[in-house]
Amino acid sequence: MPKRVDHEERRTQIAEALVRVAGRRGLHAVGMRDVAAEAGVSLRLVQYYFQTKEKLLFYGLQHLTDRFSARVGARLSAVGPDPGPRATIEAILLASLPTDEESRTFHLLYSSYSILSVTDDALAAQPFIDKPDAAEDALAGLIRQAQEAGLADPDADARTEAISLLAMTATMGTSILVGQRQPESAVAVLHHHLDRIFTPQRPPAPDEPTTAATAAAATTAAGRPGQF
Repeated sequence: MPKRVDHEERRTQIAEALVRVAGRRGLHAVGMRDVAAEAGVSLRLVQYYFQTKEKLLFYGLQHLTDRFSARVGARLSAVGPDPGPRATIEAILLASLPTDEESRTFHLLYSSYSILSVTDDALAAQPFIDKPDAAEDALAGLIRQAQEAGLADPDADARTEAISLLAMTATMGTSILVGQRQPESAVAVLHHHLDRIFTPQRPPAPDEPTTAATAAAATTAAGRPGQF
């Protein structure tokens, strides 16, 4: 009896190969033949699943997004069942900084894809940015929630602070990639700005809603393409 093929598992195998090759050589230099060789499958099989290089790249970025969301979720789980607004924001932003091999690859490939899509019509036609304001909305909502709970500066503009945090994290991530800044320095800068926005944590009141649901939504939003 012929072995049943798990098509999703095969797509994941090919996507992992794309991530490895692109992490070593750069997204611009990767061809479908390179990915096939890395995955140990035929070029015809890669073409069967993805038809074009652009579709392969987009699927690979979706795969990276899922891995990023899992990283954020792991950070939040380590904090506890109700991490709170600041810890949730910190988990999202720290997970996006290229402080290890996986986060370095995430930042490098997303940055490369966004740059290539500016001049490549085929890449630009792919749905790279899905709800581009999702992470911004999530962070702004968490800051407002903290303000209502007395955990953040009530005079701060939540939307402006969210935009600033995301832009700052993206810029510092690039500076780490090119060797301008050490990860420890970027983390210290991020903590400085979070300290400016948030007041020391206090225990929640008995009738105060928890942030677990908000944290889960923010984790999903943070993993959307185009955020960092």
